[in-house]
Amino acid sequence: MNIPRWKGIFPAITTKFNPDESIDAEGTARHIDFQIRNGIHGLVTCGSLGEASTLSLEEKLQVTRIALDASAGRVPVLANVSETRTREALRYIDGANKLGVAGFMVMPSVIYVADSREAMANVRAMAQAAQKPVMVYNNPVAYRVDLRPEHMLALADCAWIAAIKESCGDVRRITDLRNMVGDRYQLFCGVDDLAYEALALGCDGLLAGVGCAFPRETVALYELMQSGQWTQARTLYQWMTPMLHLDVSNKLVQNLKLIDALVGVGSEHMRLPRMPLIGAERAFVTSVVSKALATRPAQYRSID
Repeated sequence: MNIPRWKGIFPAITTKFNPDESIDAEGTARHIDFQIRNGIHGLVTCGSLGEASTLSLEEKLQVTRIALDASAGRVPVLANVSETRTREALRYIDGANKLGVAGFMVMPSVIYVADSREAMANVRAMAQAAQKPVMVYNNPVAYRVDLRPEHMLALADCAWIAAIKESCGDVRRITDLRNMVGDRYQLFCGVDDLAYEALALGCDGLLAGVGCAFPRETVALYELMQSGQWTQARTLYQWMTPMLHLDVSNKLVQNLKLIDALVGVGSEHMRLPRMPLIGAERAFVTSVVSKALATRPAQYRSID
């Protein structure tokens, strides 16, 4: 069994919509191509940022197909699996496998707060059905299910589990995972404003949010960290951090789609009940992005 070693910047892409809430296939493909041309190493479709909870299973497969066509084999495309029922998750996995995805990112449980026995059984079932590399998305802050290092050690015999997206919000978890499981899994940080800290502790990559609008800058941060250029990386990270904070919010979709629009790489169209920001919230995000654009480091600037 040849399991790839994923590493680098994997944006959790936004799903582009038309004003009538239908999927904007052209806009989604164009944004994916923009990110790939700026050096990203892979991508994940239909995650939390991709508004998965508003998409039908068939629409998720549609977005996956768009991503595969747009990437044209240049980077691995992972399909996020966040169904509320295991049987539906397996149906989605089957459909995405038939489309030719490189692997999957899987949620241990959503809506229902599973205990560790249930969550691990769900992960095993999805990995076995996938028969392709799987990244386990651990986000107890949003989904209240926490697969801790000892649970990931217990799952180590499941050969298809290749990576962990760790989003517990405590950067100490990275070292605890390394101490418990060694190099068994690739570790990705899923919290934008812990990127520098996580990479410094040995994370293999980032599941980026703000990186959707600033891909080359995000890739540069990763590359500087990998080459030990800590001071240059820290300066770049400090420039990005006010925007990175906007990913850690209940309104991350609204925040990041506004960033896309302000940067000129997307629209704010989303599905109700989400609505574009207004008032003080909108003014704050706009001011943060405006300052970032005015001080954007030219040597790392994403190309259009």
